[in-house]
Amino acid sequence: MRQLILNIIDFFYKPFSKFVPLQTFRYLACGGSNTLLDIVLYSMMYHFVLHKAAVTVLGITISGHIAALFMSLAITFPTGFLLSKFIVFSDSNLQGRIQLFRYFVLVGICFLLNYLFMKLFVDYLHFFPTIGKILTTFFVVGFSYLTQKKFTFKTKSIPLP
Repeated sequence: MRQLILNIIDFFYKPFSKFVPLQTFRYLACGGSNTLLDIVLYSMMYHFVLHKAAVTVLGITISGHIAALFMSLAITFPTGFLLSKFIVFSDSNLQGRIQLFRYFVLVGICFLLNYLFMKLFVDYLHFFPTIGKILTTFFVVGFSYLTQKKFTFKTKSIPLP
């Protein structure tokens, strides 16, 4: 499966090879696909599963647009990690459990950023929730790429004996 995904992405990379490094293109392809999945899942959860209604969990009421964030995250967290680990940053020599922990921390920060931007766009600026989600995504994606490259999946230099 990994090789099939790489073959497809690398096939489409050829026209962009003079402008974008391969790793960045792979991140855009994988991250873009996972982000598109996230937006579609978010919209489906918000409109068709939650019917735009608030949800009460353990006595805490969560607005529908925020609950949909949690629901889509349950699917896009594992897909995002696997794509990053095996497709985009496969040259990282950090242990998988360290990568997973760092990815979890990163996703937590990104989720917080998503939450704050969604509150801003939907609750304060009164944007439609799906539009707010799309705008939020643009801000969070740049932060996520830099953090994954420089922290989560970095390549440790191995000292020579």
